[in-house]
Amino acid sequence: MLVKPTPEGARDYLVPSRVNAGLFYALPQSPQLYKQLLMASGADRYCQIVKCFRDEDLRADRQPEFTQVDLEMSFVDEDDVIAVQEGYLKRVFKELLNEEIKTPFPRYSYREALERFGSDKPDTRFGFELVCVNDAVRDCGFRVFADAVASGGDVRGICIEGGAERLSRKDVDKLQDDIKAYGAKGLAWARVGADGIASSFGKFFGEAELLEFTKLFSCKYGDLILIVAGKRAVVFDSLGFLRREIARRFGLLDDARRALLWVVDFPLLSFDEEAGRFSAMHHPFTAPNPEDVALLDTDPSAVRARAYDIVLNGVELGGGSIRIHDRALQMKMFDILGLSREDAESKFGFLLEAFRYGVPPHGGLAYGLDRLVMLLLGEQSIREVMAFPKNQAAVCPVSGAPGEVSREQLRELALLAE
Repeated sequence: MLVKPTPEGARDYLVPSRVNAGLFYALPQSPQLYKQLLMASGADRYCQIVKCFRDEDLRADRQPEFTQVDLEMSFVDEDDVIAVQEGYLKRVFKELLNEEIKTPFPRYSYREALERFGSDKPDTRFGFELVCVNDAVRDCGFRVFADAVASGGDVRGICIEGGAERLSRKDVDKLQDDIKAYGAKGLAWARVGADGIASSFGKFFGEAELLEFTKLFSCKYGDLILIVAGKRAVVFDSLGFLRREIARRFGLLDDARRALLWVVDFPLLSFDEEAGRFSAMHHPFTAPNPEDVALLDTDPSAVRARAYDIVLNGVELGGGSIRIHDRALQMKMFDILGLSREDAESKFGFLLEAFRYGVPPHGGLAYGLDRLVMLLLGEQSIREVMAFPKNQAAVCPVSGAPGEVSREQLRELALLAE
């Protein structure tokens, strides 16, 4: 099947060409609709290797153009998809690196991953797990801690073994500046040394209280506690960065270790405060957990998605979900997302019509092939495994692409309205 970009004015989903048999138009930003259409047609399974484009900020493991290994299967649940993928990765590591990896991989819920590691793609090759101290500081004299809890936020920290000696006050100040990028307003600390406990908030605690406080982190002589207070997202992002950055400095990121794991039970929806409405955490076609369907009417933010990510050493290799295959449930999802019935029929009418005649339950997963190759080779940047990679400005240094296209070329590709 050939796929080309949607010409101007075409409808917002996959549609057969009226000119060339076997040619379909598809919006690059609508791959889920493409897959939905294939599975709705009754396909038992499929796998494709496809070029994709992303409109996101670039970084070491991202490029505007990347290659995706994508698969879908009918009549499966999460366990089926996960079992197939674990077998696939086991074979990849054996045949390419002659490494035996143990299956099944550990599974962490989205909530557990955040609360223990500060990230939904946790790196478990080292410790420094997050500790929540909300109850201990709820009524303390240090307003930064107490106010954070009172406003519905969090106070959490990590204990760095041996950090009191290995990280100077200047190092801690630099880390405090670094986490401002995540919205943190400050970084509290406590050192356990031979002369007792020194901390940035010690004057608000008695000596005995401070000792009990450090016990919450299971601290011992020579350890350093780093604490962030504020909104939960800020706390998680900041501490997630700190634990990995400090592990890097301490030489704990051993690429020879393969910490493969699954993150499951993602939220189905997130609330956009600025827009004043819900948006899909994954995509609008992800199925909700059957146990949570009733919450769609009462508490949509509490609904868990049937979505899953595969993570290697703190890097997301791929992700997927079980899809919605029921018309009424899909329409309810559109309603929650603020899509009118008219818009739903206009944009997704082909899919909703297919649901009337019975679509098999289905789900799948997609890998970033370039990212997987990068990790297998032990490289730190995805640019090292791609031909003609783009720079931070999304420009090819060799050819200067992207360049201007003539009107004749656009017209020939049916990308220019006559």
